[in-house]
Amino acid sequence: QWYVTTMFGTMGLGAIIIVVNYMAFVPGTPRNTLLLGGLALIGVGFAMTMDYR
Repeated sequence: QWYVTTMFGTMGLGAIIIVVNYMAFVPGTPRNTLLLGGLALIGVGFAMTMDYR
């Protein structure tokens, strides 16, 4: 149960970070570090799906 929650949580958090980065809620221009961090979290979530049965 916790694994599925963590899996979807990391993917969702990554998507939220990317959206917030481009919606100008974060002061300044969109930053590549936030984009890469969001993509990394989505990638970790997708990598976790390979271990789920």
